[in-house]
Amino acid sequence: MIGSHNPQPPQAADPNANPQSVELAIIIVNWNSTDYVRQCLRSIQSRPPAASHLIIVVDSGSFDGCGDMLAREFPAVKFVQSLSNIGFSRANNLGAGHACAKMLLFLNPDTEVQPGALDTLIAALESHPDAGAVGARLINSDGSLQTSCIKAFPTILGELLDAEPLRRRFPKWRLWGMQPLFDPAGAPAAADVISGACLLIRRHAFQQIGGFSTDYFMYSEDVELCYHCRRAGLKNYYVPGAIVVHHGGGSSKKAASRRSVVTMRQSRWLFFKKTRGLSYAYCYRIALLFAGLARLCLALPAFAMQKKAARHAAAKWFYVMEWCVGAGVDGAQNARFPDAIRRIV
Repeated sequence: MIGSHNPQPPQAADPNANPQSVELAIIIVNWNSTDYVRQCLRSIQSRPPAASHLIIVVDSGSFDGCGDMLAREFPAVKFVQSLSNIGFSRANNLGAGHACAKMLLFLNPDTEVQPGALDTLIAALESHPDAGAVGARLINSDGSLQTSCIKAFPTILGELLDAEPLRRRFPKWRLWGMQPLFDPAGAPAAADVISGACLLIRRHAFQQIGGFSTDYFMYSEDVELCYHCRRAGLKNYYVPGAIVVHHGGGSSKKAASRRSVVTMRQSRWLFFKKTRGLSYAYCYRIALLFAGLARLCLALPAFAMQKKAARHAAAKWFYVMEWCVGAGVDGAQNARFPDAIRRIV
């Protein structure tokens, strides 16, 4: 079912222009995030790009009133309703299928663009003919830098050591791929992975690499897209002059913690399987199992001093360990772990 509040997509220059002439399509996927979508659209509305553009919001089966809100407050926005939760990749591809623009901007609902950000991103893409994906400098709600806005392509070692204290202590390690974040020049710089929270790409490049892989329900779809850009001979660029606030977790934080924790690892396993082979993927799974055991051992002494924090950390790694030995995202088949042990965490 598709609902469009205005058969003519909104254009910055001419609202009645032919859709084929639109330069930019902004695609936002909603899943129980209507309030965030409203904030995001208001930020675009108050700081629109100079390029002709249309905005497409895809609701991935949440039916949370987003369509009604758009009809009341943003009637020019094109609304696409999916009848079920088809996942982030499929929803973005669905939105892209309704866009005839030259450039596609995939924007998380829990983002707010800052003044000039969209124009800066477009200028960077247009000035780099070899560009695949380009991304913004993401900042947290408190104004601090979100270091996850660019990353290195995943490796087993990188995944095992990917902890915020280590990233803060050694921010320029090549293992993280964050060096461009600290370049004082402030010019667009090549990066392995651009965060899917704000990712701009030419339409023909998006089509050339096959869009977002639908093998992923959530997480790592941006990693594989950037990987295929590089395989196609393109470069991905981080654009520090384009600043976007990313509140983070606007949709996923409402899901069960087990689902978020396990889906992230499962998506990485799939990425490794597809790009490095099944043996490497299983090595990752085995390494995670031993890492989980080590982290549980480290967490146990902290139970008395910081019971809540320790239990949270222990539960996270317990979910990971269950998945490593075959449990599903929602804990199915977790009888491998006795209930007595599970109650500890």
